[in-house]
Amino acid sequence: MFVPSRRRGSEILDDPATDPAVRERSLHDVRRSNLLLGGLRAALAEVARVLPLIGPRATLLDVGTGLADIPLAARERARKQGVALVVLGVDGAESLSRLAARRLDGSACADVRDLPFPDASIDVVTCSQLLHHFEDHEIPRVLRELDRVARRHVIVSDLRRSWLAACGFWLVSWPLGFSGVTRHDGTLSVLRGFTAAELSRYVQDATGRHATVRRHVGWRLTVSWEKRAP
Repeated sequence: MFVPSRRRGSEILDDPATDPAVRERSLHDVRRSNLLLGGLRAALAEVARVLPLIGPRATLLDVGTGLADIPLAARERARKQGVALVVLGVDGAESLSRLAARRLDGSACADVRDLPFPDASIDVVTCSQLLHHFEDHEIPRVLRELDRVARRHVIVSDLRRSWLAACGFWLVSWPLGFSGVTRHDGTLSVLRGFTAAELSRYVQDATGRHATVRRHVGWRLTVSWEKRAP
């Protein structure tokens, strides 16, 4: 009853013609939402799990990096765990990729379905709050591309779909002062989110990998898997 069918629809920030100033304003809301409502915590929990497995030096690529809050936080978490982490970002919006380039060790403007990196070239590939933007038939291609680039681990973090989560986000967006664009896109994002079973099935069908799906506070889901040699 509380899990609707996965919605379609268009988010304002998905439109390439969206004013860069509007995009950046909304993404500041998204960054605050990640901090307050569990998105950052969920992604970092998964990064912290894999850091002891990847050695003293490693690379991390954040796909759909936005304002780069997640890779920056991952680098700091890695430093505390004794890992020197080189963090890179990819975003489809040129204005955001330029912004990330000033904050990260490297950044590229590219489509997640065609990443400009060789096979198995990045130790850890993360992708947060991006997968739900794609239609069902596009999701396998995205997951295969993340899997292709990763050398050791892939971590995908996204939203757990429910009416309660959608209504909750819409309500809290008002006292938090989120813009109308954020309110529209965020509520629709939740309704375009996933169940744990759906995410696990997508990864298995797309990559053949056995993935671990975890639920986190704030109606967040993570799905992660380890790469193994063929």
